Amino acid sequence: MEKTLILIKPDAVEKKLIGTIIKMYEENGLTIEDMYMCVPTEEILAKHYAEHIERDFYKGLVEFMMSGKIVAVLASGENAVSLVRKINGATNPKKADPCTIRYLYGSGVQMNAVHGSAVIEDAIREIEIWFGN
Repeated sequence: MEKTLILIKPDAVEKKLIGTIIKMYEENGLTIEDMYMCVPTEEILAKHYAEHIERDFYKGLVEFMMSGKIVAVLASGENAVSLVRKINGATNPKKADPCTIRYLYGSGVQMNAVHGSAVIEDAIREIEIWFGN
């Protein structure tokens, strides 16, 4: 079984959507292996978003992610990485397919409810950052 990382972002946590979002993943065949809630530190976000540190949007993204609680989720299933990305929808909620998490619950490119690992290599790296071995 493939594993992937999901982050339920502060906007979705604030709107009390944790259960609704988890249910969407489970109804699509994913298993929740582990999860926890926290306010992420700048250090962990720097590791997670390392490829974006030099980008213009990085500071705002980190500030947003530290603005409230998030839920880190370790999920598994057949083709988990691509399945989560399909369930999440496009990064921009306005361009996401209907019935995806971001279409239903996102309000912008940053405030788009969830993060999912892009590829298996990212999933391995991100799971290590958020869950360790």
